[in-house]
Amino acid sequence: MPENIDEHIIEAIGRCRVIIRNGNVIEVGEARIGSCPLTKKFAYPLSSLDKDSVKSNIEHRIKAWGMCTPRREVTDTRPFVGFGASEVLSFGLSAGLLDAVVLACDGAGTVIATNPALVQGIGGRMSGLVKTVPYQEVIRRIEEHGGVVIDKTHAGLDQAAGVAKACAMGYRKVAVTVAIPSEAKRIREWYPGVFIFGVHVTGLDRDEAEMLVSAADIVTSCASGTIREIAGRKALLQAGVAVPIFAMTKPAKDLIIEKIRQSDDQVLFKTTRLPALSEQQPEPLI
Repeated sequence: MPENIDEHIIEAIGRCRVIIRNGNVIEVGEARIGSCPLTKKFAYPLSSLDKDSVKSNIEHRIKAWGMCTPRREVTDTRPFVGFGASEVLSFGLSAGLLDAVVLACDGAGTVIATNPALVQGIGGRMSGLVKTVPYQEVIRRIEEHGGVVIDKTHAGLDQAAGVAKACAMGYRKVAVTVAIPSEAKRIREWYPGVFIFGVHVTGLDRDEAEMLVSAADIVTSCASGTIREIAGRKALLQAGVAVPIFAMTKPAKDLIIEKIRQSDDQVLFKTTRLPALSEQQPEPLI
């Protein structure tokens, strides 16, 4: 297959592998879970996770905001979930608790962002990105909003390289989203002060979950049973009860508490053993 083919691979709801080519969904794999409470809150809600519904959801994203096309929108200020990675990290930037965020974007690869709207626009609607291609239109829009694209030629996905670049640019409070446990471990060893947000964790085995939890400041739970068990047992704070995130370190705990403090939402605080889970969980947990 030619290197310059217009093809993207994402892992969507339930770690379902989706291939998008020339703006069209050409392949949808089997979802590994049957239901998730978050999918009912999507702009295009899903009541079940079969191939047809996942395909329709991805096609809606392509049509609505240009995912995996040169039309890709890159800024937004609307929160999609209360404690998603983009919501927490964009807040961190706006509150001055973070200087820069390293994240992945279809059409650009690894990106350094200092603009909260850019973090939310890129990450708020993004699924797990496995492979992408560069679109100069998308890269230009990212740069117009202060972002830095690490690999303009190939749109490479290299979070460690993004952290290295951000640190070299003089940023001191750098956060990074990481989906690969071994990469999180490597970043923690090389850059001990970096704020690591573990994402896209559905399907991690016990060793992988242990590695990610040991390296990360915050870990989202997705549909992972191992993360709920391992991170929940060690976490300092949990936010959410259906698809929770876990703060593993004091800086992560402080960030989430500050986000809550500055919000106008009603909040219940309760000291308890973690994890504390509602009956509404993704099914099955894997």
